Amino acid sequence: MKLNRTFLNIIRFLLTVALLMNGAVSSAFAEVRIKDVVSLQSARENQIMGYGLVAGLNGTGDSLRNSPFTEASMKSMLDQLGIGRTNDQFRTKNMAAVLVTAKLPPFANKGTKIDVNIASIGDASSLSGGTLIFTPLYGGDGEIYASAQGGLIVSGFSAQGDAASITQSTPTSARIPNGGIVEVSAPGDLNSEDVLVLQLLNPDFDTAISITDRINKYTKSKFKTELASELSHQAIGVKVPDSVSPTRFFASIGRLSITPDTPARIVVDERTGTVVIGSKVQVSTVAITHGGLTVSVTETPEASQPQPFSDGQTVVLPNTQIDVFQQEGNVGIVKGPSLEQLVNGLNMMGAKPSGIIAILQAMKTSGALQAELIVQ
Repeated sequence: MKLNRTFLNIIRFLLTVALLMNGAVSSAFAEVRIKDVVSLQSARENQIMGYGLVAGLNGTGDSLRNSPFTEASMKSMLDQLGIGRTNDQFRTKNMAAVLVTAKLPPFANKGTKIDVNIASIGDASSLSGGTLIFTPLYGGDGEIYASAQGGLIVSGFSAQGDAASITQSTPTSARIPNGGIVEVSAPGDLNSEDVLVLQLLNPDFDTAISITDRINKYTKSKFKTELASELSHQAIGVKVPDSVSPTRFFASIGRLSITPDTPARIVVDERTGTVVIGSKVQVSTVAITHGGLTVSVTETPEASQPQPFSDGQTVVLPNTQIDVFQQEGNVGIVKGPSLEQLVNGLNMMGAKPSGIIAILQAMKTSGALQAELIVQ
C-alpha cells in the first residue's frame, strides 16, 4: 500500500508539472528549436553488418561439435593466413562466431570511427575477455563500407557451480567503442542538394505549419523571399538560397524556435503500472465505481492413516478452502476539460496504478475519454 501511494504521489507531481507547463508560463517554456523536432531526409543512418570471429576466450567459446560454422570459419581464416593444418578437427573452446552490427552515420567520410555491437550466434557462454578479429561490414547493397576489430567490452557476467549458477545481463553480447573504421564514404552529399526536406520526428499537421511559417518569416527578412512549403504532416521542403551553403543554411534555420503541438494522448504500460497523460486530454462527465474482487484458493492436504496392525494404507485426502473478498467501491463523478480535474477525480477515488489503467480503458470504451489511449 505504501509503494502504491508513493507511486500515485509521483504521478500527481509529474502531472502537476505538466499542468503548469500548459498554463501561463508554458508559452515560453514550450518553445523548442526546429532542429530538435526535425531531421534531414538525406541525413539518414545506414545499417551495416558482418560475420566474424572472437578469439581469446577463456574456455567459454563455441563447442565446435555443436557449431560447425565456427570450425569452418577458423579453417578458412587459417588458410588465408597461409598456416598449414591437418585434417583433424579442432577441439579448442576459445573462439566464438559472432554477428557484428553498426550504424554508418550520415555523410561519414573515410577514416571515421564508429561503435560496433557484437552478438554470439553459437553456443558460447560468454564473450568476456575476447578480441574481435578483423571483420568487414557490409551494407544493404552488398558493398563493404567499414571494418571492425578490437577488444570487447562485456557488461554482463555468468558464473556457475555444480548445483547453482548466476547470470547478470547478457554475457554473450558486447560492444567495441570506436572499434569500426569507415572504409567507403557514406552515400549522399548535403552540399549538392537544392532543396532540404525536413522530416518531423513526431508528425503533426499543426507543427508542420508552424515550422513552415517560422522559416518563411526568417527567409523573408533574410533573403527577401519565402523558401519553405509544407509537403505533408511529416515533411517540409525548404529551398536553399544560392548565396549560402546548404550546411550553413540548415544550421541557421535549425536555431529558430517554434511551439510544437501535442496530441491528446494517454500512454499506459500495464507491466510496470506507468501512466502518462498528455496535457490536451479532456474528459466528459462520467460516473465511475471501481472495486476489486479477490478469490483465494488454499490447498491443505491431510494424511489419513490406518488403524494399528491393520492392512490399510496411508492416503492423502485433499482439503480445499475458497475465500472470496470484494472490495467496496464508491461511485465517483469525474468531469471537466482540464488535466488537473481528471487527476484530482482519480486521486479522490483512491485508485491504484492498476486501477487507473482499468478506469481509463473503461472510460475510452464508454466514449467519455476524448483522447487516444495507447496500451503497451
